[in-house]
Amino acid sequence: MSAGHGGTEDLAARLTGLVQALRGHGLRIGTGETVDAAAALQVLGLAEREYVREGLAAALLRTDRQRAVFDAVFDLYFPLGVGIPHGTRPLDGEPADRAATVADLRERLALALAANDAAATARLAGEAVEALGRYGAAAGPGAGWGPGSGQGGRPGSDGWSAYQTLDRLRPETLLARVLAALRAGGAGRGADGADGFTDRLTEDEIRRRIRAFRAQVGTEARRRVAEVRGTERIAERAVAPTPDRVDFLAAGADQLAELRRTVRPLARKLATRLAARRRRAARGRIDLRRTLRRSLSTGGVPLRPAYRRRRPARPEIVLLCDVSGSVAGFANFTMLLVRAMRDQFTKVRVFAFVNRTDEVTRLVAGDTDPAGLGRRILTEAAVAGWHGSSDYGAALGEFAERYPDAVGPRTAVLVLGDARTNGWDPNLPALQRIADRARRVIWLNPEQASLWGTGDSAALAYAGVVDMHACRNARRLGELVGRLLPV
Repeated sequence: MSAGHGGTEDLAARLTGLVQALRGHGLRIGTGETVDAAAALQVLGLAEREYVREGLAAALLRTDRQRAVFDAVFDLYFPLGVGIPHGTRPLDGEPADRAATVADLRERLALALAANDAAATARLAGEAVEALGRYGAAAGPGAGWGPGSGQGGRPGSDGWSAYQTLDRLRPETLLARVLAALRAGGAGRGADGADGFTDRLTEDEIRRRIRAFRAQVGTEARRRVAEVRGTERIAERAVAPTPDRVDFLAAGADQLAELRRTVRPLARKLATRLAARRRRAARGRIDLRRTLRRSLSTGGVPLRPAYRRRRPARPEIVLLCDVSGSVAGFANFTMLLVRAMRDQFTKVRVFAFVNRTDEVTRLVAGDTDPAGLGRRILTEAAVAGWHGSSDYGAALGEFAERYPDAVGPRTAVLVLGDARTNGWDPNLPALQRIADRARRVIWLNPEQASLWGTGDSAALAYAGVVDMHACRNARRLGELVGRLLPV
């Protein structure tokens, strides 16, 4: 694989491109951090790529949660090499030749995994992407088998696919072969009857190495596509965002688990912000009479304004959450966040619904298992009636009738849901009754605003009664909570 970077100008362009791409993913990197990164590059040089990675990460990043995005973008702007890996060719020819190529790659990969040879697995990732991952017109004659491959693709549709590479290579099926290689070499054996325990530890280690190889394949595929379509474009579109920028409705199980780990740090930040707003609100308006009296000692110049002190009481919070379908992840995360901020409010009550409403404050309280919160609510609370589809009209009506004491003049109500009624009556009068009793009602909708009112969405109708805000990810949720909640 041909390697090397250009001169000083090329290096400066790579660094500024890296910083710009990271900013595009929401990382706050200022001029000072960029200057520090340039100084680190000058000291480290380019001889050891991993030293460069760690040096730039230390200069540019503020939290560990930003590291995954940084690594993916770094691999695009400071790649391990350029062009086609030496000694590889696309997968073409007769089926027997293709099968032999795959078998050879699998055999060498098993040996590299057994030896824990990081350099060898990196080379094999490059070879595998070139041999197995090409698709579209670039794949050439005879390569048109497997997902995403074929001929006659649209102009610009050719490239390299990590999914296609891994689907053909199937590295996860090499576990038994790698274990056998380790045992044959005398590794992975326990003593004093501990063979079973040692084997389990060894299996976990091999799975970790296989996951690392899969990540290397993804990095290599992005690198090859970036050479064809542009580094900036791939850095923007092919790098997974940080957890706080993942859409709630599109988040998978792993991303939701990562989001739950950010609850407490985000709650601390928002609590600090709310406390500062409360201190500012306590100052009240200027007391003109006292200010003029003070100004007599300074020749009539009001240098020290006096304020009418206020002692605002902390508000009560009521959460009304749709826990059906894909909206459940958004609702669960917000429940955990507000619960972690409970010291900022005099009272927090949580209600969940699908088509019936039930109070779930007891389920959210204490050391609740974040991963099992949604399951507990659905099984232990009466949130669904004779059908399992969400019915906002019935849920709002039941809340207004059964829990009138939950809402008062000091209560801020947060409604969490996409407002999709499945064709049922939206029951706007029930929402109006809640709004009339509450200090404020804020509706947070995880759908983008352009989808409000489409299909079975009653979002525009509800937005005519209460304030509705699009809240698609955790970053936006933090902004809205810190700005909109009363103090």
